Amino acid sequence: MANDTEKMIITASRLLPQDTAVYVGTGMPLLASVLALNTHAPDLLLVYEGGGVGGKPTGRLPIQVSESLTYENGVTVGSMDYVMSLAQAGWIQYGFLGGAQIDQYGNLNTTVIGDWEKPKVRLPGSGGGADIASLCERTIIIMGQDKRKFVERLDFLTSPGYFDGPEGRAKAGLPANTGPYRVITQIGVYGFDEETRKMTLLHLFEGYTLEDVQANSSFPIAVSEDWSYIEPPSAEELETLRSLDPDGVVIA
Repeated sequence: MANDTEKMIITASRLLPQDTAVYVGTGMPLLASVLALNTHAPDLLLVYEGGGVGGKPTGRLPIQVSESLTYENGVTVGSMDYVMSLAQAGWIQYGFLGGAQIDQYGNLNTTVIGDWEKPKVRLPGSGGGADIASLCERTIIIMGQDKRKFVERLDFLTSPGYFDGPEGRAKAGLPANTGPYRVITQIGVYGFDEETRKMTLLHLFEGYTLEDVQANSSFPIAVSEDWSYIEPPSAEELETLRSLDPDGVVIA
């Protein structure tokens, strides 16, 4: 039986189609992308935040995205500013992000918890997160869900979602065809309403209920009229995923 992390990774991998490019971050995004390569999308182009393009590791999974293993079987070895420029040119369809906080419009905080001047917690910051959120066509967000993370108001806006609604990204001068696409948590999968741009439940994982959705969010979440349960991981998906992370670095 798959655990919550495995379900989230497999669900994320299914969102990555063939013949597209995806920015890959450390942890669950890396595993989801390599899983897609090894199952339904062998021609998916992985663009690693550390600078590698097209790498297809065949041995041990890279621990993080600046490791040399990300260059194996790759197209080119660049730098972080080089791979970020690919998004500026409009060549990256998908990007992965995580966050300490998210609001109903998909805005993310990875900078501080609490007041900026005297924070309770100092977080890593943006890295390439703001670039990915601003310029990739579709952003997939993977994070745990509870009321401390799904908040009405961010302590700091690090990476933009839809700002305050439908016109937010246009007012900020961001490309029209970009923005948050899906949010994957241990409870389910969320999208964003095309009219309001507010987060909406699309699918639930087996074992969770509609009540769990709201009980683990500080803002109201709409429920799609045709919501459904997520198809459980297949034996092939689960076996392949575990073979990619045999030591349980990510999926333990």
